[in-house]
Amino acid sequence: MKKAETEDDIQEKIIAMREGGKILGELLKDLREYVKPGMSEKEIDAWVRAEVVKRGATVAYDELEEKFPGAICISTNEQLVHGAPSDYVLEEGDKVSFDMVIGFKGYYTDAAFTMLVGGDGSAAVKKMLSVTKSSLYEGIEQVKPGAKLGDIGYAVEKTLEAGKLGVIRNYVGHFIGRRMHMQPDVPNYGKRGHGYELKVGDTLCIEPMSSLGKPANHIARDGSGWTVEMNDGSFGCHFEHTILVTPDGYEILTPWE
Repeated sequence: MKKAETEDDIQEKIIAMREGGKILGELLKDLREYVKPGMSEKEIDAWVRAEVVKRGATVAYDELEEKFPGAICISTNEQLVHGAPSDYVLEEGDKVSFDMVIGFKGYYTDAAFTMLVGGDGSAAVKKMLSVTKSSLYEGIEQVKPGAKLGDIGYAVEKTLEAGKLGVIRNYVGHFIGRRMHMQPDVPNYGKRGHGYELKVGDTLCIEPMSSLGKPANHIARDGSGWTVEMNDGSFGCHFEHTILVTPDGYEILTPWE
């Protein structure tokens, strides 16, 4: 389980992660405006890398033991998560998910969103994006001191199920701070009143993932060892925020809207 933090640790963390989260949120806002049909994933990745450096942060994926081949995960259409940037050129109506972690003053923040390239797309895909984003905020609304991780997972799961979407269970959220991924895990399913009890100063990533079809997925044969795609070729979806537990509830540290 999570190691106890001192009050000084918590205050240092909150200050750094607020600043880092603001940088990440603003970068993702700008990314949404930047992405257009005709751009390649690698072109977008290069822009992101330059922006991270320009804004005084670090590309967290460069620090992984098993290095990720990019500054940001770009998962297009049937790809669900951890998409390695490729030479693929985005087309009008493509579904694309962007997920990234940055480092700032020794702490990490993590966020993701999914969009339609050019704003066009089928009604089913538009609904998937809307429902999955709603499930993120339903999960966030459960966050407060004394709440259990099962409360978050239950809210996310029920929202996705009500929208007739597949609930991804083999990839989950996580705590975050001095490291990108920290324990305990934050599943997108669960039972109310079960699991770790949230405390003031906790920082966690809530990141629902869904599918239009069945939720089964696998590592793609793209040579990266990272990209995850849906077994049945259906589209996948991913939204995420880094959240701080406050005395009276929560604070979203990575506002990308």
